[in-house]
Amino acid sequence: MPSPTQYSVIVPAAGIGKRMKAACPKQYLNILGKPIIEHTLENLLAHPQIKTVVVALNPNDTVFKTLAISKHPNLEIVTGGKERSDSVLAGLNYLPDNEKWVLVHDAARPCLQHSDLSALLNLADTGPHGGILAAPVRDTMKRGVLTANKRQSRVKHTESRDNLWHALTPQFFPLPLLKHALSSALLKGVEITDEASAIEFISETVLLVEGRASNIKVTQPEDLLLAEFYLSQPNN
Repeated sequence: MPSPTQYSVIVPAAGIGKRMKAACPKQYLNILGKPIIEHTLENLLAHPQIKTVVVALNPNDTVFKTLAISKHPNLEIVTGGKERSDSVLAGLNYLPDNEKWVLVHDAARPCLQHSDLSALLNLADTGPHGGILAAPVRDTMKRGVLTANKRQSRVKHTESRDNLWHALTPQFFPLPLLKHALSSALLKGVEITDEASAIEFISETVLLVEGRASNIKVTQPEDLLLAEFYLSQPNN
């Protein structure tokens, strides 16, 4: 039986995580005795279809090299940029030209289930279009607008939940296509919040692969306890 195809992952980790209100970038906050980024990288590298993880770091980062995971033989480091898209492009440019597909995953998203990652990777065997892990919106969604004094928001209207999804990572696309999409968006000054938005900008298809809502991104202080709970559960 042939071995499964393996892929590379770009992990942009050059941000400073202002919303965490912490003294260090959020990826270096500890959960269960390890920095978040170490949980994330160990999880990715443990999947049988991941061959290389390229981490894009802030040029002033002095912490990552002190982590045990930094010595992993399947880990590569590049210098990231000011924006997420700059860091992802740095990782893409590092990879060899013969790589056909690539994943991008958030450094502060340590709770990815391997079965969800496998389902996303199956896109490479089913057609030319890449896609993202996503979770259907379950809550009632309200569109807000500032009040007249601009000190508070009020409800403008309720948004329909039909076909509304929370975008997660990893996101998985043909490497040449993603490189072209990000370069084109940057050239036009278009705001890119994730890789899928760059693909959308050049009017290419982005498929949705349903993943677990437990695949949270640690963004707010209260996310730390939730991530600790999920990390205590078995991966599959």
